[in-house]
Amino acid sequence: MSGAESFGSLFKIPELKRRILFTLGVLIVYRIGAHIPTPGIDGAALSELFEQTKGTIMGMFDMFSGGALSRATIFALGIMPYISASIILQLMTVVSPHLAQLKKEGEQGQKKITQYTRYGTIVISLVQGTGMSMALEAMKSPGGAAIVPEPGWSFRLMAILTLTAGTAFIMWLGEQITERGIGNGISLIIFAGIVAGAPGAIFMSMDLMGTGELSILVVLFLTVLMAGVVWAIVFTEGGQRRIPIQYAKRMVGRKMYGGQSTHLPLKVNTSGVIPPIFASSIIMLPATAAQFFRDVSWMQQFSALMTPGTLVYSLFFVSAIFFFCYFYTSIMFKPTEVADNMKKSGGFIPGIRPGPKTADYIDQILSRLTFYGAIYLSFVCILPDYLIKYFNIPFYFGGTSLLIVVGVSLDTMQQIESHLVQRNYDGFLKKGRIRGRRG
Repeated sequence: MSGAESFGSLFKIPELKRRILFTLGVLIVYRIGAHIPTPGIDGAALSELFEQTKGTIMGMFDMFSGGALSRATIFALGIMPYISASIILQLMTVVSPHLAQLKKEGEQGQKKITQYTRYGTIVISLVQGTGMSMALEAMKSPGGAAIVPEPGWSFRLMAILTLTAGTAFIMWLGEQITERGIGNGISLIIFAGIVAGAPGAIFMSMDLMGTGELSILVVLFLTVLMAGVVWAIVFTEGGQRRIPIQYAKRMVGRKMYGGQSTHLPLKVNTSGVIPPIFASSIIMLPATAAQFFRDVSWMQQFSALMTPGTLVYSLFFVSAIFFFCYFYTSIMFKPTEVADNMKKSGGFIPGIRPGPKTADYIDQILSRLTFYGAIYLSFVCILPDYLIKYFNIPFYFGGTSLLIVVGVSLDTMQQIESHLVQRNYDGFLKKGRIRGRRG
């Protein structure tokens, strides 16, 4: 089947067509909201101020919000409060017996945890909205114009309510995509915000090429490098270590069962794009505060240390990625449970004793894969920081954002693939299916 026919088959399945159109409609609503300004803010003065944040942590924060932060729109806080709340809840499942029990209760327990995450999102949004409204009152553009012409509690309350409601609405949109659309809603919203800034970055690069500030050789080098990074992401995300599993033969009545061979696939990057997103969310909290309160001397020093491209920032960011790689993998994959289920069904790894020995063997392999996956994620995520520092690139696009774009695209494509294959259609891609690459 040709590519055009494969694309046309997307709309031959009523349910898949409905889900795709619903997802596109929700993303359009999100992008419209990202242009609705928060009352009481001088947008021109704020844009002038944010022109100085290109390539900084604030520029990265603005990229994740799809430009909503630099425009101070109703979606200025973006989806980061929800991600922060998710991080807190997942960390608490390790230390809280109540949350750990809820996690074991299946769907009902997950609903309860989701509800707690929503409450946490509102609380964090209120706190961040309060800090942002007070910071905006104290900020001025390079020309001396006040960002908030009429400061006071009337503006603060309006801004807090507006920003909190905006984040709550984004959270609801993400949940609607996950439930009624295609793909993971929260990831797709971040994806939409990042992609929305791509055309502007391309046109900016073309303008700089025209003025001679950016040489053609640098642009070609960056294009080749970006293509190489995309290839590395696709290659690594499909990488697997397949552990062979043999099932023993057993008699049930007069019939013989078992005896077949299969494998246990372990991905190189089990946690996907979650570690960079979580690490970015964590690192943005203190860095954002430092950007807003520059009048305090120690804040100035901290802000300088946490500038992308510095050694301290890179070490902190890489450490956070490693932590969340291992933490999220430990939550998503339980070697002990896998080994117990394998033993109950009569399966074993050749040369490894069933039970605890099998769990230790799987855990050892998974730990090594996670280490390599964390190195890969760290390299991809900090690469653009140094490109900005040494090549003077005027935008923050690449690394974490590129990883999210490619990862979310692959995940969404896999979900579309499953819908097509279930209904006996050829896959969307040329080979028919998205397969994991054997490591």
